[in-house]
Amino acid sequence: MVSELPEPWRSKLATADDARVTVRIEEEVGEETASAFGMWSDRQDLADVAGCVRQLRALRFARE
Repeated sequence: MVSELPEPWRSKLATADDARVTVRIEEEVGEETASAFGMWSDRQDLADVAGCVRQLRALRFARE
C-alpha cells in the first residue's frame, strides 16, 4: 500500500494512501559496465559510451 512506502516515495505518487502499487528494485548498471551493442558494438569511437553521450549532450546544452 502507498501508505507503507517511505515518505519521499509517497510524495512522488499522486494516488490515495490505500492504493496498491508494485515496487521493483533493480540494480542499476554503472557507467563501467555500459557498452555499445548491436550494430554499434564494433565501433572504436564508442568504447566509452557514457563519455560519448556526455559529449553529445554538452553540444546541445552549451552556453555561449
